[in-house]
Amino acid sequence: MNSETPKGLIYGLEARPPLRDTLFAALQHLLAIFVAIITPPLIIAGALKLDLETTGFLVSMSLFVSGLATFVQCRRLGPVGCGLLCVQGTSFSFIGPIISAGLAGGLPAIFGATIAGSVVEMLVSRVLKYMCRIITPLVSGIVVTLIGLSLIKVGITACGGGEAAKAAGTFGSIEYVGLAALVLALIIFFNRSSNHYLRMSSIVIGLVIGYLVSWAMGMVNFSDIPDFGNLNIPIPFKYGVSFDLSAIVSLGLVYLITAIEAYGDITANSLISGQPVEGEKFMKRASGGILADGFNSMLAGIFNSFPNSIFAQNNGMIQLTGVASRYVGYFIAGMLILLGLFPVVGLVFSLMPEPVLGGATLLMFGTVAAAGIRIIASQDINRKATLVIAISFSFGLSVELVPEILSQLPETVRNIFSSGITTGGVMAILTNALIQIKED
Repeated sequence: MNSETPKGLIYGLEARPPLRDTLFAALQHLLAIFVAIITPPLIIAGALKLDLETTGFLVSMSLFVSGLATFVQCRRLGPVGCGLLCVQGTSFSFIGPIISAGLAGGLPAIFGATIAGSVVEMLVSRVLKYMCRIITPLVSGIVVTLIGLSLIKVGITACGGGEAAKAAGTFGSIEYVGLAALVLALIIFFNRSSNHYLRMSSIVIGLVIGYLVSWAMGMVNFSDIPDFGNLNIPIPFKYGVSFDLSAIVSLGLVYLITAIEAYGDITANSLISGQPVEGEKFMKRASGGILADGFNSMLAGIFNSFPNSIFAQNNGMIQLTGVASRYVGYFIAGMLILLGLFPVVGLVFSLMPEPVLGGATLLMFGTVAAAGIRIIASQDINRKATLVIAISFSFGLSVELVPEILSQLPETVRNIFSSGITTGGVMAILTNALIQIKED
């Protein structure tokens, strides 16, 4: 460690660690993000009832695009990128609106909305200091909480066996629920460990054991895997593209919130890496990171994947390893791209029974909601904040619980506000801006 390395770090931002240390740090980052990258496409494919080959390709493209996105963030290409050890991957925040868009217009509508909506985040990067006044921590906390609460329904459906089990009349069977409960219990058990590596690997361990148990129960058939070749060639617009206004508006709102979340992640990363967290240099770094967040999501839509965002968990990994070198990010990016090129990776995970995935995602989605509550709780909950929270949750959860309330509205309006995240988020922004109360 040289004199320029910030305290608490072994390798600073511009250091080039030895190959052994670089590979070890990169593998730990990969372990922390791998499941999070592949889970959204698996959930979306399950909800849209896509076939095995398509599901496997979507998983592979999520890994491939995450590799490209991570390289752009770490390398910084002109004004695009933050120049930190910053890892990107498919975002959980968009799952609800994406499923709604997919059910209405299929994969082309999803990719069209992913591309068009990404412009919102790129525009935010250019007017960052003004947007922070509109999307306050209270608004962000409400939207993040709604994202988690809305997705819990997806998680519990998977625990019961998914839509296929509903059609077959086996939904909620003891085999499905028991398998999901086993995965959930294993993740909680290992997450409580004082061993950093076991805690870090808790989700992976739970999924692997659940997968093996489901295979032993005869729920997995690997016979289809060899039929799809040895290499996935990324093909832009493989499934086509179409632009649906309601889908674009729904995703655009989430992009707006994601931009502010990315700002917080870049701030935390800068702090951990010993870089400034204010001033012109930091603002340039934050703007570049958010611009890359949007640009990489546009790339995702082009390459048949879903919106990307900066992963907060990798900030903790920097603290754990003491390695903040962005050089490590190039290796993470390379690993993700390689994994994405081999179809067997996507296909193996595509065969994972829904209850196995449900046991993990149920906890993940609950954690998202808890993170939103923490953001809200960190604010001063005065009379105005109470009203904003009450109105936002009332409207957002209403359309999730009783979607028929929108049945008499025009189809375009109905499609836009059918997502509780969109409805609650819009109400949070409007009420926070418009309600003025003079505190006693």
